[in-house]
Amino acid sequence: MKLLYILFISIILFSCSNQNDSVIIINVKNDLSFDRIYETVEVDVSHLNLSEKELFVFDAEKSEQITSQLVDNDLDGQIDMLLFQPKITANAEKVFDIKYSNGPQLSETYCFSRFVPERTDDYAWENNRVAFRTFGPTAQKMIEEGVKGGTLTSGIDAWLKKVEYPIINKWYKEHLSGEASYHKDNGEGLDNFHVGASRGIGGIAIKTKESYSVSKNFIDWKTITNGPIRTSFELTYGDWEANGKIISEKKIISLDYGQNLSKFLIKLKGATTISAGITLHKKEGEISENLDSGWVSYWEPHEGSALGMGIISNDGNMIGIDKYVSEEKDKSNLFAELKRTNNGFQYYAGFGWKKSGQYKSKEEWNNYLEYFAKSLKSPLQISIIEQNKEL
Repeated sequence: MKLLYILFISIILFSCSNQNDSVIIINVKNDLSFDRIYETVEVDVSHLNLSEKELFVFDAEKSEQITSQLVDNDLDGQIDMLLFQPKITANAEKVFDIKYSNGPQLSETYCFSRFVPERTDDYAWENNRVAFRTFGPTAQKMIEEGVKGGTLTSGIDAWLKKVEYPIINKWYKEHLSGEASYHKDNGEGLDNFHVGASRGIGGIAIKTKESYSVSKNFIDWKTITNGPIRTSFELTYGDWEANGKIISEKKIISLDYGQNLSKFLIKLKGATTISAGITLHKKEGEISENLDSGWVSYWEPHEGSALGMGIISNDGNMIGIDKYVSEEKDKSNLFAELKRTNNGFQYYAGFGWKKSGQYKSKEEWNNYLEYFAKSLKSPLQISIIEQNKEL
């Protein structure tokens, strides 16, 4: 079972004179009756001076180093956070030792995102299981000026991959050079997902009296981090109108290793609720929902296979579901209505493609969403066992 929950623990750390001394020892506890394999623990290390040193994480019992990642979340040039993914069996706990070390950690950048100016101005992101993209101002301007090849949407497009290794750079390079087309499956997967003006998988809208209002393409971007555990970035949108009010919108999107769902944090002014959407395409799929758990699912036939799409929100923030059907092209979506949290609007959205071998049925996909939601409600419990007194 591959699940994720983002956890925050604050550690007051200053300096360390011995490079191999432990910085801190922590205990991670799983209170649920299933294994937690791909949940990301976030450790605040903003008080450490890491200009010349790295932090490594060790499984204390086995004395084995496990993969970790350092992140500068606010892009001020100082490391804020250490990420790692503990493997904790059902109803169990483990101890992890965080140490200083010189030199970078050697690991594959499975979680990757970038702006793609060579293909108009996409922003694309991926991990070892799924890939996505969305579209920028040049693509919008081309549509508005009648230039062929543009795209006008704030919906989230999906790239259906079969392989664990990164494909974004490879597919763009091959497609643009004419060597291969990412619209054809050459063994790694393909882009045969139609987003159009729909919400795709996780795009937002605001409900009006008769329909839904949406933004246009993003107008600015910032890449925050890439690495073995996480990619994250920020997208800014031009102001738009809904229900007579001006809406300002930013998205902070992240995708962690082992997950099929991107995390969306929406910073938005002008509305107290939003709706995150899933395209209904040809309206041939099956809808499943569990408002108590906070998820909605759409399992549809897709180009000779099947595709599961889903949205999850935690802490009771999903307050309604709307199957909105329109005669207008690409305007039919399954919406999850969400209320604001202290930080903004937060939810997870993603997909599972049957041909990838990850989920073979609607039941398997819905089970994934249910276990994911359970983990959000019962996060891993983190406690400090020992901290270097000289720090």
